[in-house]
Parts: sequence; structure tokens; C-alpha cells
Amino acid sequence: MNVVVVESPAKAKTINKYLGGGYEVLASFGHVRDLPPKDGSVDPAADFKMVWEVDGKAQKRIADIARALKGADKLILATDPDREGEAISWHLLEALREKRALTDQAVERVVFNAITKQAVTEAMKHPRAVDQALVDAYLARRALDYLVGFTLSPVLWRKLPGARSAGRVQSVALRLVCDRELEIEKFVTQEYWSLIATLATPRNESFQARLVGADGKKITRLDIGSGAEAADFKQALETARYTVATVDARPTKRHPQPPFTTSTLQQEASRKLGFAPAHTMRVAQRLYEGVDIGGETVGLITYMRTDGVQMAPEAIAAVRSVVREDYGDRYLPAAPRQYQTKAKNAQEAHEAIRPTDMARRPRDVKSQLEPDQARLYELIYMRAVSSQMESAEMERTTVDITAKVEAAKPRLLELRATGSVVTFDGFLAVYQEGRDEDPEDEESRRLPAMSAGEALQKLALESTQHFTEPPPRYSEASLVKRMEELGIGRPSTYASILQVLKDRSYVRIDKRRLVPEDRGRIVVAFLESFFSRYVEYDFTADLEEQLDRVSNNEMEWHQLLRRFWTDFAGAVDGIKDLKISEVIDALDAMLAPHLFPAREDGSDPRVCATCGTGRLSLKLGRFGAFIGCSNYPECRYTRPFSVPGADGAPEAENKVLGQDPETGLDVSLRNGRFGPYVQLGESSNGGEKPKRAGLPKGTDPATVDLELALGLLSLPREVGKHPEDGEPILAGIGRFGAYVQHGKTYANLEAGDEVLAVGLNRAVTLLAEKRAKGPGGRRFGGDPGRSLGDHPAQGGAIVVKAGRYGPYVSHNGINATLPKDKTPDTITLDEAVALIAARAEATGGAPRRKAPAKKAAAAKTAKAKDGGEAKPAAKAAVKAKGKAAPKKAAAKKPPAPKAKKAPEPAETE
Repeated sequence: MNVVVVESPAKAKTINKYLGGGYEVLASFGHVRDLPPKDGSVDPAADFKMVWEVDGKAQKRIADIARALKGADKLILATDPDREGEAISWHLLEALREKRALTDQAVERVVFNAITKQAVTEAMKHPRAVDQALVDAYLARRALDYLVGFTLSPVLWRKLPGARSAGRVQSVALRLVCDRELEIEKFVTQEYWSLIATLATPRNESFQARLVGADGKKITRLDIGSGAEAADFKQALETARYTVATVDARPTKRHPQPPFTTSTLQQEASRKLGFAPAHTMRVAQRLYEGVDIGGETVGLITYMRTDGVQMAPEAIAAVRSVVREDYGDRYLPAAPRQYQTKAKNAQEAHEAIRPTDMARRPRDVKSQLEPDQARLYELIYMRAVSSQMESAEMERTTVDITAKVEAAKPRLLELRATGSVVTFDGFLAVYQEGRDEDPEDEESRRLPAMSAGEALQKLALESTQHFTEPPPRYSEASLVKRMEELGIGRPSTYASILQVLKDRSYVRIDKRRLVPEDRGRIVVAFLESFFSRYVEYDFTADLEEQLDRVSNNEMEWHQLLRRFWTDFAGAVDGIKDLKISEVIDALDAMLAPHLFPAREDGSDPRVCATCGTGRLSLKLGRFGAFIGCSNYPECRYTRPFSVPGADGAPEAENKVLGQDPETGLDVSLRNGRFGPYVQLGESSNGGEKPKRAGLPKGTDPATVDLELALGLLSLPREVGKHPEDGEPILAGIGRFGAYVQHGKTYANLEAGDEVLAVGLNRAVTLLAEKRAKGPGGRRFGGDPGRSLGDHPAQGGAIVVKAGRYGPYVSHNGINATLPKDKTPDTITLDEAVALIAARAEATGGAPRRKAPAKKAAAAKTAKAKDGGEAKPAAKAAVKAKGKAAPKKAAAKKPPAPKAKKAPEPAETE
């Protein structure tokens, strides 16, 4: 009997069918060991000795494997074919050796790129040993991420209130997003004009041409900078005679793109399908591990964590066969196309992502897949097919036109028209790569036939004003592309890096673009001020290259860690003793051009707009960074950290919406450190604070008018009388959002409810539901939730529930919050299993426990002898007076030092 270990139970079930008798296939459920989330798990003083801990639930899995090994001939480690898979095999082997579960059994390592019978059986014929060089690279990477997280994160917690943590690669990705935002804020808009002439040939075929030159000088896009200049050119063109000067028609080709890598799959799925990278990888994992097709579990795609662009020869042959069969020989190149990756640090030995069987066309399996699986499979299939097709053939035509002005001042103006025609679609018949932006593409227009010397007729002239635009914010796709270009991180880490940035509220998604939050920007500013080397793009990319050298057996991994740690530890020691005020002053000076840009009138941008005497500066509070006045508390002016007036940032100046008809006071829209609000009147020294009201969640400040502001300022309002006792029901906005209140019962309004419009019946319903939940917001008897099914490995139902902080899934006391892109109605059993496993790994497998009740010595009671009534502890002590004094309490031991708080999971591959 041979024991085979894979990572997931889905793979184990499928592979067991392929191998048949003589093999027992078990699942490790990913990693079985990891570094304990506490200080000291990596010890630089002991040459980076690493202390590993077996996960609580992994103990059972290791025990199951150990039992299976009794009497077995061979242990075959068949984890994923990447560095992480190699590390999982190594961990499992080490754990089994510690348990002395291995005696004389042979140990083999096999890898397969696809879960198909042919791939698995072929892999079994070519076993090898665990690759120690790949393991060493994993150890170095894991140690680096741990040391950065557990060394830098505590510094952030102490110096920057509201900061969560920092990571070796995550912080650099965050810097990319923040640097782009800074570019946008610094961007100076420039006016320019374009002149377009609509012309017609002698055959009455019209087209458009752009002004590109005047009197022997070239005119570029930004050269016409005012309306007066544009009007002057337009006047000249009105009386000009137009003639075709030259016609240049050149054939061109567009070549297909290679099959998908991890990075390009995430980019295209984001552009074309709207998938977040993390969602793309979850769906791809299911397609790789296998789905039920006709009663059989089948792996539909090859391994999805790869940076290779080549396909296996047999796969290329299968793709070419599909091209010939579906599109004909005209679309098939004479020889197979070969590709080379352009990404830094790529592992060329890895195969690109492709279908495992080209005979399974997307239309044939669509009905047996979930919608997102079907869409992603079709994307992968079509990309693979197009990669082996002929290039698209086009004819690009450029027509230069002269416009002679014969007047008191003769002029010679030049115009140009461009267009292209697809003469053979080639691979475009199957696939065209998506783009983040839609560029101005004049080449998509077809031009009529023209010849040199031909006279043209002017039909119309149009001069248009334009303004230059700042560079766009990164989308998730374009950020992944940029990280890949810079050589930052690994393909398998991109999705988790982006997810961590969102989970820590360092960035948010707005219209599919990444917008840095104030918390993220202040973290980047801090790191650039005090740890600039470690957020430099070149430094991070160079570290990745060194890790690749370790995996290639060209560098010893301890040597890499020693070089890194010496400088890094020194940088951390240099800031430990800095006071928070010193950090704030340094950040205030560094960010001054960003936070306080020069004003057009030359006045001091730091002067407080409210009191006129205080100076504005950066301040840090428990909720993050904000701008405040030096005259606090007399002047309470604050505004968010974001630059006033920048794209998406609130304006610093107050906006008067009108006057309150009852008091005659101004009603204004303002911005505070907690966001926009409306205010009635002005603050006065020593007087009462003016009435204020925050905007309901989701309200766009630009839509707030006087009527809405007065309604908000009138809150809380009486909705009506409760039908049971006649007491008033109030509606208002509080710290946790809009609510309705009856007596001491408060119920939050739900999506679709409006605080200014909620009616009596709805309010009574919300209050009744709130009371039914009982203290703490939980329903009496516990909310059973909705069952998704039994856990495939451990048994027991997995349920989805609505919690105080949002929906979550639960299994055996382990609760995992649903990601933002999932709802209780769309979450699947497999996705829930993955969330539960990740949560169990993060918490060591321990179920969430309620906090112990606070001890109150004065309220304790003592049981009377012989089962009498309980008496207060103090009375019991008085009653015992006169008896022998109790023994002196032993001296208390000093409390053990607290372990450092664990940072968020590192972005290890």
C-alpha cells in the first residue's frame, strides 16, 4: 500500500479514483505547521532559528496520515507544484518524523500540473526528492515576512494611533497607490484646443482630419492653448483650399497574446468580468481541483499559480486541432507559436494556465458550472485558443492634406487623417485583450479612397476645448500589472496583498478604482520618513531576486537574512525612542506641500479659516490622522487628512446652503474629522455649541440642499405613538447610524430605510425585531442561521448567520466573516469551508469564547453552612470574626511578560 498526500479533500477524492487500488490518498488541508503568532518564533540571535507549531486541527490530520503509514511501503507527497507546495510537503515530512511515524518507508515527491488521469499517472512514474533549495527560499521568505511584521508593526501601533500593521510587500503596494494619488493631487490642469475639419472627396465620401501643422511648424496636441488661438486658426481654415498631399497605406499585423499567467488572468478577469483578484483565484482553484461533470469530478484547468507562458507540446497540438476544426486552416499558423515571459523573476519551468482538455468547449460544460466558473473557464479557453492562431492583418492609412489660405497674409496649414481596416481578423475572431482605459483611437475609422493631388471640399469645421487629465487611479488589474513589471511580490501573493490592503482599511474601491484612505496615506508617509529603504521599489524587487537565487541554490538563505536583519534592526532601534509628537512634527513637515498647497493669492495656507489666528497642522487621534487648529479647544476647526479640493476630497471651505426660516441663522455644509455634517449658525467663544447633524450613511454631500439639512438638524423627530402604550417613537442619527427609539429600546434602520421618511408601521416592526433578539442583539434561543451543508472533512453543519458586525459562517464554534463581495444568499459551501479553514488557522483552531464576567468582590456571596442562604461575602467575613486568622497569602508571582500582538497574516507565497 502506498500513501499519497495532497492538499485538499476535493483533490484527494478525484486522485484516489485515478490511482485505484494500492493507493490511499489523504488531504493535509494545506499547511500543517506555521510560526506561532508571538514574539520569538524567529530568533535572529540564534542564526534565525525558527520555532514551528502544529496547528490544532492539523494534529488529527497528521495522526490519520501516521496511522495510514503503518504497514505502508511508500509515502508520496503530491502537494501543489510551486514553492508553497514544496514547503507543505517539507512541513508534513518534518512533522511525521517528529512523531516517529516514518520507519523504513520510502519518501517520494511528485508534481502534476493538472488533475487529470494522464497527468497524475505520468507524475507517479517520475518521483523525486523534496527540493531543499525551494524549501530554503520558502524559509527565508517566511522569516522575512515574520521579522518585518513583528518588528515594524509594534512600532506603528505605538507611534501612529489607528495604524494596523505593515508588511514587507504589502507596504510597497500601498505606496504605489498613494504615490499615484499624490500625482493626481499635484496635477495642474492645462487647457488646449483641437481643430477638426470634416472634408469630402469628389465622390461625396466624407471623413475627418485634424490640424497638425501651420506655416512649416508642427502642431502637437497641447500647442493650441487658448480659444483666441483656436479662433484664429478656424478663421484661416474657413477660406482655405484643401488638397490631398500624400496617401500612405501600409499593411500591419497584430499578434495574439500568450496563454494566461496568474497575473494576466487576474488582470483580464478584472477588466472583462469585473472579478476582484481574490475572487478570480477562488474560482480558478475550484476549476483546477475539479468540478462535477457528468457524475465525475474533473479538473478543468491546469495549476493557476504560475508565471510561465508556455504550454506543453501535447496541449499546443490539441489547441491547434481546435483552431483547424472550428476556424479552418487559414487561421492556423504554419508552426506552433512559442512565447517567452517578460516578467521579472519568472519560473520558466511552470506551464501557463490552460484547459486540461480542449475537447471540453465552454458551451458544453456551461450548464454544469456555476455562473462565475463558466465565465472564467470560457475566458481561459478562448485565450488559450487565440494564442495559437494567426495574427490579425490590417491596413493602416495616413492621409496628409494641405490647406492653402490665399488672403492678405497667405498661409499653409496641414491636416492629417488616419484610419485602419482589418483585412483579416485572425485571432481577433476569438479573443481581444481588454483595456483599463478606452484611448482615443482614430485608427478604428475607415477612410475613403483618395489619391495625391485630389481636391477636397470642406463640409464643416469644429474647434473644441479640452483640459488635460491626471493619470487614472490604479484599478486592481493595473496595480497587479505594475507590481509584476517592478518585480514586487510573487504571482500567488497579488490577490492576498490587495485583500489585506482592503481589509485593513488602507484603501477602498470606488468605481473599480483603488483610493487610498487617510490611514493608509499616513502609514506610507511614516514609512517613507523613517524606513524609506524598505518601501523602495528597487529594494523590494532586489530582495525577490535574492530569494530566487536561494531557490536556484546560488545563495545560502541564512546569509540573505543576516544582510537584511543587520540594517533593518538598526533602523527600528533608531526610532523606538522617538516621541509621538516628534513623529507628528516630522510627518507634518514632510507632508506640508501635500496638505497645505500654496494659495493663488499668496496667503498662508496654514492659517485657520475659522478663527483666523490659529495655525493648521497634522494631528493624530485614535481614529487616524486629521488637520486641526493650534487654538484648540477655543477653536475646534478640523478637516480630514485629504487635500481640500482634490479629486474625491472634501472642500475645506464651508458651504452655506441658506437660512433657517425660524432663526434666520445660516445653515452650512461642513467637513470634520469624522466626515461631512450640517451646522446651524456659528461657534462663539464661551457660548453654546451650534447645533450639528451628521449625514446619513451613503449620502453624497453634493446632493445636500437646505431642505435636507433642516430635516437633519430637526432630528430626532417623532415618528408617532407606539400602539401598545402610546409612548412616542423617535427617529434620529447616532454614533452607529440612523435608528428608531421607543423608551430604552433602540433599533438600527436597515438598507432602504430613510431616517426622515421612516413610518410608524416600519418603526414598530424594527423595534419588535430588536426586542426579540434580546440583550446583546441576539435572538432568544440563538439564531440557527441557514445551513449550507456538512463540512466535507470534519462533519457537522456549516451555517451562515447575520451577526452584529455583518454576516458570517460558523462551524463548531469557529466563526468567519463573509468578504464584502459575498452575501448570505450567494456564499457556497466550498467558499465557506475555505473561510472557516483560514479563520481556524489564524486563531489556532480555537472557537471564539465569551469574555469572562468581571469580578466584583463586594457583590460576591458566600454559601451558608449546610446549604443555607447565600450571604454577601462581607457579612460572611464579619460573622467569622474572632476565629483563627487565615494564613498569610503567598507572595504573588510577577506577571509574565505579555506577548506582542500578532500582526495581520503576512503575504508569504
